[in-house]
Amino acid sequence: MTPRTPHRRRVPAALAALGLALVAVLAGAPAPASAYAPADTATIHPGVQMFTDGAQCTANFVFSDGTDLYIGYAAHCAGLGEATDTDGCLAGTLPVGTPVEIDGASQPGTLAYSSWATMQAVGETDPDACAYNDLALVRIDPADHDKVNPSVPHWGGPTGINTTGVGALTRVYSYGNSSLRQGITLLSPKTGVSLGTTGGGWTHPLYTVSPGIPGDSGSAFLDAQGRALGVLSTLALAPLPLSNNVSDLNKGLEYMRAHTTLDAISLVPGDLAFDGDQLPLGL
Repeated sequence: MTPRTPHRRRVPAALAALGLALVAVLAGAPAPASAYAPADTATIHPGVQMFTDGAQCTANFVFSDGTDLYIGYAAHCAGLGEATDTDGCLAGTLPVGTPVEIDGASQPGTLAYSSWATMQAVGETDPDACAYNDLALVRIDPADHDKVNPSVPHWGGPTGINTTGVGALTRVYSYGNSSLRQGITLLSPKTGVSLGTTGGGWTHPLYTVSPGIPGDSGSAFLDAQGRALGVLSTLALAPLPLSNNVSDLNKGLEYMRAHTTLDAISLVPGDLAFDGDQLPLGL
């Protein structure tokens, strides 16, 4: 929040909020967090389930270009191949424009960006990008904008974007929501440790107290400061069994801005404060 200047006449709160929202719209920036639905009643938020052509995944973060709202998941969630098809430069994928069902929405969203489709369109050859650039954004129908809140359930945040990676043994936080958990929400918040940053900065292998399972793909990962770190991409079988690979969000957004016209899209910070001390550390 912007601090008030001391010794000046106070503007009524409702008027101030309206002024901030107007400034944000005129500047083409995301609306302030207070413009979103309350976290305890919003039905669209990080952690909701998303369905594409039979594939079930978990939403990560909310994004905005100042007009449209988007919710992120993993590009491989719109893939057409097997679970082992993880090369985004080669694997089949549904095209931009594909409808995507969003739990809690009255209307399907629309696939607005896929890193896999983009890498194939531009002829990407960087093996690290092909292996680990795994970000997709779904445009939320305007009819559902009043149902959106950007906060990560349980943990709060994101407080911004991690742009520097994470070192080994750094604490990380996530919220998976696979239907395989049978609706037991106590199992959704997860905490663990990073094993470092590899793949030219594209990926963060890590262990959580309980590893991500099918249906958790695409879910959000936060660093120890509550900053958006990345997107759950794959469950590794080797060389680190039962570890997870997290696709770096900052690099994924930079790639999108460099290769598409979606350069105005930015992360929407959560309006709930980040709190990483809510569960036992576990590791």
